[in-house]
Amino acid sequence: MPEYKYQSALLIDDNEIDSFINKKLLQKTNFSQTIVEVYSAIKGLEFLRENKDNPEKLPDIIFLDIMMPVMDGFDFLDEYDKLPQEIKSKPKIIMLSSTESFKDLNRANSNKYVYKFLNKPLTEPALAAIH
Repeated sequence: MPEYKYQSALLIDDNEIDSFINKKLLQKTNFSQTIVEVYSAIKGLEFLRENKDNPEKLPDIIFLDIMMPVMDGFDFLDEYDKLPQEIKSKPKIIMLSSTESFKDLNRANSNKYVYKFLNKPLTEPALAAIH
């Protein structure tokens, strides 16, 4: 049985192709045993709220795209801040972007919930650098 770096991951990305590529890389590298994909920030928040009383279903790590319609990654973080502490205490949040905007990078790095900012698509070296 393979050894996984994390028990569970949540991918939040409106681009289904990017999400598919990232999921395949997570599987290939045994990064996470369970991978949940949602295609909007709203669905990501719903998933977290629905599993509030099931801590084993809450992700250890969240990969959050910045640029999404309706609610972007930063709007997600604003709403995430309002969630109960038992939800927020577990996951590391990795923000993902397909652009190299210094504004987004600075904004992500100044958010207390963001563990890391990475460019899309994910790469094996980028995943290896997550501890």
